[in-house]
Amino acid sequence: MSNMMTSPTRFFVHLLNGARKSRIIVGLAIIILGLVGFAEAATDFCQKTAQAALQGCQDAAESARSVAQGKCDNVSDPIARTDCRKQAAADFQDALQTCQDGYASRQAACQKFGPARYDPVIDPANFVRHVTNPFFPLPPGQTFVYEGHTKDGFVHNDFIVTRKTKVILGVTCTEVHDVVYLDGELAEDTLDWYAQDNQGNVWYFGESTAEFEDGRPVTVEGSFTAGVNGDKPGIIMEAHSVPGDFYRQEFALANAEDNALVVSLDATVNVPAGLFHHCLKTKETTPLEPDALEHKYYAAGAGNVLTVDVRTGDKIKLVKIHPN
Repeated sequence: MSNMMTSPTRFFVHLLNGARKSRIIVGLAIIILGLVGFAEAATDFCQKTAQAALQGCQDAAESARSVAQGKCDNVSDPIARTDCRKQAAADFQDALQTCQDGYASRQAACQKFGPARYDPVIDPANFVRHVTNPFFPLPPGQTFVYEGHTKDGFVHNDFIVTRKTKVILGVTCTEVHDVVYLDGELAEDTLDWYAQDNQGNVWYFGESTAEFEDGRPVTVEGSFTAGVNGDKPGIIMEAHSVPGDFYRQEFALANAEDNALVVSLDATVNVPAGLFHHCLKTKETTPLEPDALEHKYYAAGAGNVLTVDVRTGDKIKLVKIHPN
């Protein structure tokens, strides 16, 4: 203390140096934060996600091959064992090709989505109780019946708007029971959850689905709930569609990734339920099945009236609507 009292100059120099160091530290911090922010802004998160999904797909293919090879090792007959290994190798190559095709599909989608993260803001206060979008109406108690002959057999589909609800991310969603029969046998049983925002967009918040063979469930792939394990809702129907609009209908990476492109607003569709004009036509794809392509047609007041599998030509048509 005595030195500071007798040497004020030294004291002020000390303060000045301290202040200068503080400014330098603050300046460096600002620069670092700026660089981090720049790197963040420069990152293409859509492409980064596509790359991560590719790596995960390839890892899964490698894992499946290892398991298959292990099973082949336990085949005693040499010829059968060789055939088993050949099949395992062929399946592995097919799986890798599917991974690459899925990656290409995601990259193409990223060209439309842009580089930003997919992280929709869901505010429960921005949602209404009922789904009334004219191109995707869901009146509680109403059943939409669809039928069609396909390469796999005769399809009958009951799309039942229940009076049940499910709260997801704080939003009260309408529950739909979607049941598909193939040649009279249960093929798929699904619960879907939808909600409409104040602007009129219909959001898809998830599904609990199971596919059946011979009356037994064989897979629940595709099931997801927004807000769980990083899964997020998508838009199943826009409030005001414009040709060229491209949007995610769901986002559960490597599990549920349907996308839709608005193709037309003036299609005409003739199905057993009636003749519909000025229909909204979409092109729906998914990187999980890169070779799959569907055209869907939606009519005001009736919703989905026709689904066409572009690859096979199969058509599922609206047959009738049971009132609530």
